[in-house]
Amino acid sequence: MKLLTENALLTCDHRTGVVDHAVTQDLVAITGGHVLVEDNPERKPISGCNNRGVNIYPCLHTVNAEQGYSDLLRIEGKRVCLDTVVGLTDGTIPGTVHYRVRDPGQTLVSEGE
Repeated sequence: MKLLTENALLTCDHRTGVVDHAVTQDLVAITGGHVLVEDNPERKPISGCNNRGVNIYPCLHTVNAEQGYSDLLRIEGKRVCLDTVVGLTDGTIPGTVHYRVRDPGQTLVSEGE
């Protein structure tokens, strides 16, 4: 499982909505991108989701991650984000649309299994 960096691409299940994740640590970087840690992809804006229609709303924000934080690696006490991060969005139908990693932002560093 690859570690996520600020260069990672996370999208909603509609693939057009891009998550604007945030970096909260500046100690560790891989290939020029700071590593994302616990809660960096959560409660963040999503731009570009094209899921629209009558009583259908686009994905506008991420919700809490359901999985994808390392149980092994931490930076400043926060678990590192892995390329397995998955969580819900606020898009229609509530509780069914997820955001997930499409590109971890780097290919050099993985967590051992």
